[in-house]
Amino acid sequence: MYIHMFAFRFKAEVTKAQKDHVVDEIRKLKSGIPEVLESWVGMNDSPRGQGYEFGGVMKFRDKAAFEAYGDHPVHQKLLGWLMPLIEPVEVDFPVIA
Repeated sequence: MYIHMFAFRFKAEVTKAQKDHVVDEIRKLKSGIPEVLESWVGMNDSPRGQGYEFGGVMKFRDKAAFEAYGDHPVHQKLLGWLMPLIEPVEVDFPVIA
């Protein structure tokens, strides 16, 4: 199993409607990209969030499936409009039993 974790700081000019759209579109990735086995996303309510307003976790079969997700056209299309809106941080790792 392989885990992809991410959190976003939204840029100052990003509106609530845009943030809601980000949440909706990232939730759709599970149904649009077969490599995503499970996905959890939402707005951050931690007082220790250091400005990261949104986060998520995705589960993949293995690193190869994660890499296929990264190259998938649906994911690439999302990145095209998303990246100008955010300052992201990502953590990716294999789960070792």
